Amino acid sequence: MPERPFIIATRGSALALAQANAIYDQCRKAFPRLVFEIKIIKTTGDKLQTAALNQEGQSLPKGLFTKELEVALLKHHADLAVHSLKDLPTELPSGLKLGAVGNRADVRDVLVYRDAEYLREIATKQSVVEWTPGQAERRGLKPKAGVKDLPKGWAIATSSPRRKAQLLALRPDLTVVDIRGNVPTRLQKLDERAELDGLILAAAGFERLHFQIKPDGRLVGDAVPDGLLAIYFEPEQMLPCVGQGAIGIEIRENDERIATICERLNHFNTQQCVIAERAFLSAMGGGCQSPVGAYAEVIGHQIRMRAVSFQNGPARRTEARRVVKEAIELGQQIAAELKA
Repeated sequence: MPERPFIIATRGSALALAQANAIYDQCRKAFPRLVFEIKIIKTTGDKLQTAALNQEGQSLPKGLFTKELEVALLKHHADLAVHSLKDLPTELPSGLKLGAVGNRADVRDVLVYRDAEYLREIATKQSVVEWTPGQAERRGLKPKAGVKDLPKGWAIATSSPRRKAQLLALRPDLTVVDIRGNVPTRLQKLDERAELDGLILAAAGFERLHFQIKPDGRLVGDAVPDGLLAIYFEPEQMLPCVGQGAIGIEIRENDERIATICERLNHFNTQQCVIAERAFLSAMGGGCQSPVGAYAEVIGHQIRMRAVSFQNGPARRTEARRVVKEAIELGQQIAAELKA
């Protein structure tokens, strides 16, 4: 009988599948004689998010995008579960562990908004139509406009308390509104809804979906509506969430065959950075919806980590460095400083 293939479990969104296929390709390249298959599993979070697409303002509890994948691992219906690491709770179910962390993509957040010149061109080509009550005109800006250039009162969409808190710290005169849906859905909402002026998304998601921010600021790619512009937030403006840009591979404990595979998939520096960040988040007592940001990076033989917390009111910030082998201690140290 042929040997059973190794099953890679993933959610079914375009971004999740892009991540799973990247891991699949790595597995095939590293182990050409083994057979791997991707298995799509719908999570509770996917179902709730779909149901709540028009109910912005309702936060989704942690673990909703991972639970069903973890059950598949524990029941031996899957061998590796691929996650956006930012979605993976810091406390994993008994019998499971983080087996590997992929090389980190761009950690930055991105501000997306409409191109004012594109809107003007469209307006000149369209015939005059009767406006309905309450209908508003879509607004835009010039290319490479940053957060400082946003007009007062503009409505920026995000479902992240971390992004909301940091954006309002930069521009308290803006309005922040909730938004649901996957990346293409959110871009479509921005394109169509005049009550939205911009939104904030992760650069890593654009990268994995093969979207590009062109030198002139245009956002292009399959499923990207025409006439959208984008600009990066640097970490000095907006710290990412814990694990942002990294792919986490969850496996069963004491499964040596899978652990051996994960050794070939793991990126050591990224792993140490996210270990520090996850230790910080755990010590802060929060999850992916907590209003905290953290970014660790390896510099020489040390890890430098910056963090911000809005858990108890105004922003509190700190940073520290420790040797790479003290990643956990670094995260705990920074949490203690912000909670003091």
